Amino acid sequence: MIAFDVQVWWESYGVALVVTLVISLVLTLLSRRSLRRFRRRAKASGDDAEGRRMRRFATVAGIMAGTVVVIAWFIFTVTLLGSLGVSIGPLIASAGIAGIALGFGAQTLVRDTISGLFIFLEGQFDVGDIVDLTTSSETVSGTVETLSLRTTAIRQYDGSLSTVPNGLIEVTNNRTRGWGRAVVDVRVALDEEPDRVRSVVEELFEEIREQPPLGEWLRQPPQFLGVTQLTDNAQVIRMAAETMPSHRVDTERLLRAKIVARLSERGVKTPPAMPGMPPTP
Repeated sequence: MIAFDVQVWWESYGVALVVTLVISLVLTLLSRRSLRRFRRRAKASGDDAEGRRMRRFATVAGIMAGTVVVIAWFIFTVTLLGSLGVSIGPLIASAGIAGIALGFGAQTLVRDTISGLFIFLEGQFDVGDIVDLTTSSETVSGTVETLSLRTTAIRQYDGSLSTVPNGLIEVTNNRTRGWGRAVVDVRVALDEEPDRVRSVVEELFEEIREQPPLGEWLRQPPQFLGVTQLTDNAQVIRMAAETMPSHRVDTERLLRAKIVARLSERGVKTPPAMPGMPPTP
């Protein structure tokens, strides 16, 4: 009798249960593997139109894959409950009533989901973008690793992964859109002529404007802005350059190193070190 019952159960529900389970597992594994590949490509993409399309595609794929996987596992759960003799109708009705009751206490979840929907539709940022997300308590900076309707996962510069509820995001600063500005300040002695410093620096700018990697990062040639500050022992001279947004920090670092080396090579005097302080370039 027991063998007969098992056989009837298997014939009635077993095939459907196995099919839905296999589909759910396959969709989960494929989505995870594909999303990892898309996110690697998005993170390695540049600031051109193709790079932005790749990051947008990774974002859309992540949200759609998550939705499909949830639906697949929901269908499997419903099929499993039906095979165990659980009546689905009353369960769904009770879930609806419970949902209404919980809705009054789920304002945070609704807020996060709606905020995430608008972030996605408006394209405020995508997977692979470098952003600063300002919340009511702090600012989280780093690379967007995942974006769902409820949360955003940010890989910070120290390697930690921070998950920010979308409803808490107040200001978004996207560092990979449009262009960036690299600003470099150098200190020279008070008795140095700014025009001499200008000639040395502009000569350097002419040399490096076509040299890689700066030639690839710069959108416009660097500019000498002049003296921006006078201190007791130095004058601060500023240079700026319009760059590809994701290479702003790299451009600043490389420009500063080249400018300091060239000024030293040409004998431009640096300010004397303050007592107890190391020499300043």
